[in-house]
Amino acid sequence: MPDHADPDPDNDLDIGPDRVHHPDTVAIQAGRADQGGALAPVVWASTAYSTATAEEATRLASSVDPGRFYSRHGNPSVRAFEEAVAALEGAEAARAFASGMGAVTAVVLGICSAGDHIVTQNHQYALSSLVFNAVCPRFGIDVTFVDATEPGALTAAVEPGRTTLVYAETPANPRLDLVDLDEVGSIMGPVTVVDSTFATPVAQRPLEHGVDIVLHSATKGLGGNNDASLGVVACSQELIDWIWGFAILQGANASPYDATNGLKGLRTLGVRVRRQSESALELARFLEAQPSVTDVRYPGLDSHPQRDLARRQLDVPGGIVCFDVVGGREAGQVVTEALELAHMATSLGGPETLVSHPASTTHTSLSTDELAAAGIGEGTLRVSVGLEHPADLIADFDQALAAADAPST
Repeated sequence: MPDHADPDPDNDLDIGPDRVHHPDTVAIQAGRADQGGALAPVVWASTAYSTATAEEATRLASSVDPGRFYSRHGNPSVRAFEEAVAALEGAEAARAFASGMGAVTAVVLGICSAGDHIVTQNHQYALSSLVFNAVCPRFGIDVTFVDATEPGALTAAVEPGRTTLVYAETPANPRLDLVDLDEVGSIMGPVTVVDSTFATPVAQRPLEHGVDIVLHSATKGLGGNNDASLGVVACSQELIDWIWGFAILQGANASPYDATNGLKGLRTLGVRVRRQSESALELARFLEAQPSVTDVRYPGLDSHPQRDLARRQLDVPGGIVCFDVVGGREAGQVVTEALELAHMATSLGGPETLVSHPASTTHTSLSTDELAAAGIGEGTLRVSVGLEHPADLIADFDQALAAADAPST
């Protein structure tokens, strides 16, 4: 069994026509084409740019991502971030958005029209699910939900000639269910999309499996410092051109300040994700041994129900751990409030360890039945493991679980 904490020596990506580098190197070097030699990313804060002639203005107004025309159409700082993500994912191009949900809605509504059909999964981020459950029907778009952990389920639900989009999220929020990327990439006809937020390009690159579009809430692991609100999609130039046309109408364009912070975050992506994976594995093993904890989910554990797929598909298992506390919502609340190092917050991927209660935060929009279908219980907690020393984190969770076990007085 390979050590998930070690870089994969065969995990290389193209950064130029004649040079191939490891993703850690790509993260450091990409996105520098328009920085004027500056080592730190440059913030291009202008919302508009002057043109010398009317002819030039017309050309820019009708160009895809002109860079220096109007910031909703494109911005040099945003483009630098896009180019870096595209290089990391092995894509021809990328488009950044103001949030992960900006990216999700641009893909879904930019590609699908009334009468189209989408296939997606039961287990995914609640607001993505809400787009499929509530928004798509308003526009006459039919959606079929399947258990995508079942081999062949996504493929079987495709209606040839009618299904326009197949949308998967892996690892899925919050219980880290996995979808086979090879299966998604083998589906012919509809556009295939994978939300790879939990994995980041350090762990998996869906385009290498034949998937058409990879999507991230870059607010999370890609940005990595809790200081940038960003979404991004990476794919072929043809698909980016199509999505871009909808995106300038949607208006959820990324801020140059957030894009610059996102680019700074990418520089440390490799070392962050690997350290978080190492610590998450130690924490998950500790939690598995606790009598007050059940159903610990982490792709690096042998107990993960899709362990074989995790070994085949993920270069590192990532920094997210999910588990259930015996005693339900009340016990889960005691644990989250008793933690001293870990912060109660709903984001993930940053340097601080964060803990959240999905049923009352990230997935509060789901009904009781929908929560049950997604495997989310009243005592389910999601932990985004940060960069603290793992021994300190384990001690923190040990005392918090003890507080939940202590008899009330």
